[in-house]
Amino acid sequence: MELLDSIKENARKHNKRIVLPEGYEERTIKAADIAIGEGLARIILIGDPQEMRAHAEKLGLKNLSKATMVDPRSHPMKDHYADMMVEIRKNKGMTKEEANRLIEDPLYLGVMMIKNGDADGEVSGADHATGDVLRPAFQYVKTAPGISVVSGAFIMILPDKSFGENGVLIFADGAVHPNPTDKELAEIAIASAKTARTLGGFEPRVALLSFSTKGSAKHELVDKVISATSIAQQMAPDLMLDGELQGDAALVEAIGLKKAPGSKIAGKANVLVFPDLNCGNIAYKLVQRLAHAEAIGPILQGMAAPINDLSRGCSVSDIVSMIAITANQAAGK
Repeated sequence: MELLDSIKENARKHNKRIVLPEGYEERTIKAADIAIGEGLARIILIGDPQEMRAHAEKLGLKNLSKATMVDPRSHPMKDHYADMMVEIRKNKGMTKEEANRLIEDPLYLGVMMIKNGDADGEVSGADHATGDVLRPAFQYVKTAPGISVVSGAFIMILPDKSFGENGVLIFADGAVHPNPTDKELAEIAIASAKTARTLGGFEPRVALLSFSTKGSAKHELVDKVISATSIAQQMAPDLMLDGELQGDAALVEAIGLKKAPGSKIAGKANVLVFPDLNCGNIAYKLVQRLAHAEAIGPILQGMAAPINDLSRGCSVSDIVSMIAITANQAAGK
């Protein structure tokens, strides 16, 4: 079974509640219709129900009537959510008046539904900038316990099955954090391992990458990765993780044996953690193009509940896949 098929199959088993705040966006409601038809999640759409139903009818969508449709102007929990917003952000000067205004914004309403336990995850961003999607998430859902940083992972599916886990690798961070500290890099490694288990369905073997392998070069940039490796090992002593490793030492067994003898990860890594966003973003795009790999993501990791941001150039199938991924994350949190 292909990985994406497996992710969808797991989503069907979990039957999670996924909120889609962009209830008027055409690709989103088409994806919602498919997701409902395939049984991937219980879909919650935000918008005027009458308007959304008319749009669905115009597009010939048959399943959207099974979605829960909530109007941000008349949601029965609106006042309660606004009170929660004030309580969470009172030290930042949040007033009830401001909360009442914000809760009618679908992006804030979706997040507060998750915070209150009325939804399990969110997919948005087809019609909004990343900052607009993530701001309410950071302010109200916040990061998972023990994690201070959010990062973006990519599932890389390679034609060459000799690498990673039968051709599947997790790359992080390729989307969010420009220059993590050593502690943040350790947290990214641990979050990426969880992504490998939750979405990849395999036990992670995590390599923290550098231009040095086990002291072959001396530099403050190398020191950061060495320190991050040590912190991650202390935070998750049972996790199979090693660093600092060069890319070839992490992926090619013969080179790993030569450059890092005794390492349980060298030559066998299936999760690659890059030292900064420059490296991670460039690497995933190069592998995607030069190795003809499929890149699924970015998948946000480190949040207390799964909230995923779409590219504004996404396709309907991209949104369907992200709904299934978010459902899996919600089940594995």
